[in-house]
Amino acid sequence: MAVPELTQQQLDEIYAFAVDLGRKAGQLLLESIERRMDGEQSREADEKENAVDIVTQTDEDVETFIKTAIQRQYPSHKFLGEETYAKGQSRDYLIDENPTWCIDPLDGTVNFTHIFPMFCVSIGFLVNHRPVIGVIYAPFQDQLFSSCVNRGAWLNETRRLPLLRNPVPPMPAAAPSKCIFACEWGKDRRDIPDGNMHRKIESFVNLAAEVGGRGGKGGMVHGVRSLGSATLDLAYTAMGSFDIWWEGGCWEWDVAAGIAILLEAGGLVTTANPPENPDTAPIEKVRLGSRLYLAIRPAGPSATETGRQSQERTVREVWRRVRQLEYTRPGA
Repeated sequence: MAVPELTQQQLDEIYAFAVDLGRKAGQLLLESIERRMDGEQSREADEKENAVDIVTQTDEDVETFIKTAIQRQYPSHKFLGEETYAKGQSRDYLIDENPTWCIDPLDGTVNFTHIFPMFCVSIGFLVNHRPVIGVIYAPFQDQLFSSCVNRGAWLNETRRLPLLRNPVPPMPAAAPSKCIFACEWGKDRRDIPDGNMHRKIESFVNLAAEVGGRGGKGGMVHGVRSLGSATLDLAYTAMGSFDIWWEGGCWEWDVAAGIAILLEAGGLVTTANPPENPDTAPIEKVRLGSRLYLAIRPAGPSATETGRQSQERTVREVWRRVRQLEYTRPGA
């Protein structure tokens, strides 16, 4: 059952609060890095499911900081954070129609432990299952990505996204050729024949191979990028720096803010899994809890297509080249 939509004034106020909160939380991440560089703090991390699925004390401290601030300001809102969810036994999708904050206090924890700068705080706000506000702050680079529905998407609150706007370029006519393709290896590293890791690798190679290669699946993309942060992958897609992002296995807190920003910038997000007939299947809105995401950057019109048509054409071309992934869960 849907709940009443918030007014634009209410959303604007929540957005301003989220931006301020994101900057403060990001500063906590930066201070933790600085203590490590000064020898005052170790880089120790605890494993969750395996050696690449880790949590640090900083993850937990920053989530507590964010949760406390939200509950003080908006006590009636629901809260879903990665670390509190991870400590529970359920893997159900828990977001409903009520106003909900969906938080990753530190996306890119492995990067953070190695002081590789691609890490960030991610703050998404949803109403009626829809991400309407997104704030992503990468403090090491001082990059703030943000959006509020009907207000546009922004870099550092001054430069509107996508970065190329006069005009916004269409998707390449031969996409995925001439595209930057972003992906992640993910945390499922089980060496199972035809398991998720092997299916991902096959898909990556298909996109990278020369046109005509791989039994006709070669995509000849300009490059393959992996930032180690799904949140920043989406932010860079909203910027237009990445053309395509394809991923399976991340969670709603990894993508809620990024999806809000990308959609407000004019991008498209649908399922990563190819349908039985990629040429004719409907291109549906992504299900936030599906753990399967295909994102296309904002695109303008060409002489023969609207921007949306070029995005949908690119979706179908990606679907033709990728494998289905298995990330089922209850409630999603």
